[in-house]
Amino acid sequence: MPTIVWVLLVLLGMALGAFMGFGYFKNTLEKKIGRADKYAKELLDDATRKAEEKKKETILEAKEEVLRLKGELDREINDRRAEQQRAERRVAQREETMDKKLDNLEKREERLNQKSEEITRCLNEAEALKEKQSTELERIAGMTADEAMQSIIARVERDAYHDAAAMVRDIEQNAKDEGLKKARNIIALAIQKCASDHVAETTVSVITLPNDDMKGRIIGREGRNIRALEQATGVDLLIDDTPEAVTISAFDPVRREIARIAIERLLQDGRIHPARIEEMVEKAKKEIDDQIKEAGEQAVFETNLHGIHPEIVKVLGRMKYRTSYGQNVLKHSIEVAHLTGLMAAELGEDPQVAKRAGLLHDLGKALDREQEGTHTQLGADLARKYKEHPEVIHAILSHHNDVEPQSIIAVLVQAADAISAARPGARREMLENYIKRLTKLEEIANSFPGVEKCYALQSGREVRIMVKPEDVNDDGIRIIAKDIAKRIENEMEFPGQIRVNVIRETRSVEYAK
Repeated sequence: MPTIVWVLLVLLGMALGAFMGFGYFKNTLEKKIGRADKYAKELLDDATRKAEEKKKETILEAKEEVLRLKGELDREINDRRAEQQRAERRVAQREETMDKKLDNLEKREERLNQKSEEITRCLNEAEALKEKQSTELERIAGMTADEAMQSIIARVERDAYHDAAAMVRDIEQNAKDEGLKKARNIIALAIQKCASDHVAETTVSVITLPNDDMKGRIIGREGRNIRALEQATGVDLLIDDTPEAVTISAFDPVRREIARIAIERLLQDGRIHPARIEEMVEKAKKEIDDQIKEAGEQAVFETNLHGIHPEIVKVLGRMKYRTSYGQNVLKHSIEVAHLTGLMAAELGEDPQVAKRAGLLHDLGKALDREQEGTHTQLGADLARKYKEHPEVIHAILSHHNDVEPQSIIAVLVQAADAISAARPGARREMLENYIKRLTKLEEIANSFPGVEKCYALQSGREVRIMVKPEDVNDDGIRIIAKDIAKRIENEMEFPGQIRVNVIRETRSVEYAK
């Protein structure tokens, strides 16, 4: 069979197969489309049915809600209607009450008018009676109504003045009592907050010796060492039977302290002779100067004050070695500063200025042995020189009433000074009198020309005077001794006798080079 025939047959078979396959696919597709249309129609019918049901439910719910709201509205309308009816009834009752009150007021007004007419008639009758009584009283009293009124007014004024005076007196007395009570409370509070120790100064110092052989070395050959010590320091050395001890006696604490330091340095050094003694005394004086400065600075630091001039601080430190009636003046001044500051703070004053015035109030006591004048004037002059606060200067001047106090701080300084001095054991009158007597001895001796140094020794039983050899000869010292003794007898009162010892010494010093 030819090839073309096979080819045609193959093509024909393929075409027949394709046609049959297309028919089968179309039939299958139509069946699927039919089923899909049916399913879609069922879904649409179901959705339509459900929508109708939902619509019916919603309509039912809306109707129920409308019915419920309608019921509530009806109840509210009924409540408001009932409330309105009640209000109408209340208004009607009020109108009825008001009508009754109005009727009562009209009746009361009629009665008041009647009473007013009666009162007017009574007043007219009373006025007529009053005029008649006044005329009768004037006739009986023998004076007019104006004269009687003036008499009554005068009597009332006298009574009022008397009552007012009594009231003023009571107010003043109450004010004084309250002020005194408050002042006592402030002072008591200040005393409680400030309690200082009081150490009574003595007029002797005791130096412990390593052994009794040192007494002989202190005395020296023919007493030259002890004489050199007493002359250089102005103290009285007492070497008695007390074992291993030497007593330094002097009323001036500075001299006594210088002598104590010098002797202790000499005992440590071991070389005791006049030249070495003078050297040690000079070193002790410098050391005391440093201690004085430190004492002043410590006092300023303790009272928390700043800006005080260095020269005032030095003078303040010197009060460490000054006593008043046995009371250390520097400790006393510190205590007065604290007391004054505390009381000033309670009264609303400046506590710093008050403390400054309290600390410096006795400043002149460090100068009154060297300069003429009272310690208040000397202290005020020094404070004025170094530009202290005017209130501080005034407080210094007035704390002993030398001038009248013109400020609260000045009065507080007076009070604090009295409080500090009045503490039990703070002062001793006898010691102050004793020191005044020794000071007077030295003042009398120093008043004579040619006197270089003067020391009161042995508790005032001896006054030792060194004269300038170029101004006074050997004959002149006898005349000076006699004149000083005569003046002491005339100007002072003292027990026993006082030895006047005038010394004239000529020295010649050369150096080997």
